[in-house]
Amino acid sequence: MADSSFDIVSEVDHMEVDNAFNQTEREIATRFDFKNTGTKIEKSGKKFVIESETEERAKAALDVFKEKLVKRQVSLKHLVDAKPELSGKIFKIDCELKEGLSTENAKLLAKIIRDSGPKSVKTQIQGESLRVTSKSRDDLQDTIALVKSQSLEFAVQFQNYR
Repeated sequence: MADSSFDIVSEVDHMEVDNAFNQTEREIATRFDFKNTGTKIEKSGKKFVIESETEERAKAALDVFKEKLVKRQVSLKHLVDAKPELSGKIFKIDCELKEGLSTENAKLLAKIIRDSGPKSVKTQIQGESLRVTSKSRDDLQDTIALVKSQSLEFAVQFQNYR
């Protein structure tokens, strides 16, 4: 019997992020409490910049963006936001999307699986993913449950379950 496997990755659905960004932009343009505050959100690649004349409105715009991401099933663990910074007369919040399983995070996951997971499970780091293999599909499902139960500082998804 051949080994079964799956990959643990940390990826973002960019279409959903774009949809959340567009909804946020629309809501900022139409909401009464954002009128005449100079509040706007801009996107360039994986970076987002929120600008406003007051710190409170900048934070409120960030909250709207986070709310839209959650509604679109994008984990907030992918979003790295900074504190509002005063730039001239405008407050700016720089946000960035982080994705991809770093080598340190992959090693952490491999250690968790090795220490607490079923003994027949083997892990292998492959670029920005962690391949988990075993002869038993039940052991793989137990491993998925183990990883989901961990409180990690990064989001994980499971792909290529075969």
